[in-house]
Amino acid sequence: MNYFQGVSLEESAVVTFSNRSEGRSLSAYRDYAYVLERIQNVLSDKYEQHFEAYLSDDRKEEYWELLEQDVKTGSDDVHFVTRIFDHMESRAFGMDAESEVSAYRTFPTLRNNVFAYPSWGIALARVPIFRMNGVGEEDFVFAVDDESLLCFLEHARQRRRDLDRRQVTVFTDGPHGMEKELAPITRMVDRSEVIMKDEVKTDIYRSIDQFFAEDRAFFKEYQLPYKRGVLLYGKPGNGKTTLVKSIAGSVKAPVAYWQITENTGSESIQEVFQAAANMAPMILVIEDIDAMPQRARSYFLNILDGATSKEGIFLIGTTNYPEQIDPALMNRAGRFDRAYEIKLPDLELRQIYLEQKGIGKLLSEELIRVTAKQTEGFTFAQLNELYVSAALHRHYEQSVNIEKLVKSMKSDLHKGQTMSWMKEDSNVKVGFLVS
Repeated sequence: MNYFQGVSLEESAVVTFSNRSEGRSLSAYRDYAYVLERIQNVLSDKYEQHFEAYLSDDRKEEYWELLEQDVKTGSDDVHFVTRIFDHMESRAFGMDAESEVSAYRTFPTLRNNVFAYPSWGIALARVPIFRMNGVGEEDFVFAVDDESLLCFLEHARQRRRDLDRRQVTVFTDGPHGMEKELAPITRMVDRSEVIMKDEVKTDIYRSIDQFFAEDRAFFKEYQLPYKRGVLLYGKPGNGKTTLVKSIAGSVKAPVAYWQITENTGSESIQEVFQAAANMAPMILVIEDIDAMPQRARSYFLNILDGATSKEGIFLIGTTNYPEQIDPALMNRAGRFDRAYEIKLPDLELRQIYLEQKGIGKLLSEELIRVTAKQTEGFTFAQLNELYVSAALHRHYEQSVNIEKLVKSMKSDLHKGQTMSWMKEDSNVKVGFLVS
């Protein structure tokens, strides 16, 4: 049964306009206590149990994110109990992220509503707080007893960890603070799809697997701190992102991406590492680490040097411009333990990549070998584009002139390197004829 369908805005609220007109101005302790008491009375009447209010002191509060997910999906585990204030919004609308077609849907807001997990003896309420500069909110947790609360928190922690293994937490430093998004892993990248030198590939995956071994025997045996950091650098399009995706999809641990921007500062750095610590053991990927603003670098280095700030965190930094990285990131142990250059693919790797993409459906084995030789200097991204172009030609023209396609791409590549996009043939005359 979906408890959220058909919820009427006319349902009785905890605090109504008539309550306020009876001389109760919502301010200070009296009104704080009044709202809590009214919520407790409604819960008691509905479930025939007394619910005690609790204060969260750990700032993890993953249960709020799980509540939001349950509310939006209409989970049978959570019940809508009541609104808190009347004449105030209690429903919202948005795009259905799980729908194959773009469609709007409505759902109750977390703010100004009371929800309950009856099977756990838990209720949650995000109460609007009216201030001089606007409307804020205060979160309340209600439970029938300590044991019920602790069991629910452990359940929420485990559920969130299982959820984190199926999606990626994306942090982006925006102009108005940290933006956090939970993105599903739409396509797992198998380790066999990662094409790079065997010794480097083996070294990286061995380090990852050892870190996330359940018994942590390696770190205990050699008395090593339980943290690790690697830096991946090289030109764009050579497989750094593919490598990271394969790591994220092949380990049983939460993964978070952090996109550095010009808005990154000490507050967002602290927020990301606190979130990572709450998810540990986990992988934290820092994209474009060279983009760290100068004003924030000292604080970032101090966080990396902290004794416990990276405990249980496998840190992966990526950059396309290693020459722009702060040397302090590399010249002190404990920041990044190893740096791996993800180089341009050589002849062997280019041929392996083309064959893996399926170009054998378009070219003979001999032409594949010739094409691999002709594409020296191509990145994997450019080889992928070559394959797409060849497939398009086969689809529309029933034939593929692979040598012509390679020459065309090399010409465009040269223009990009020399910035000569608009260079014109000197023999071509453009203009008006004057008689």
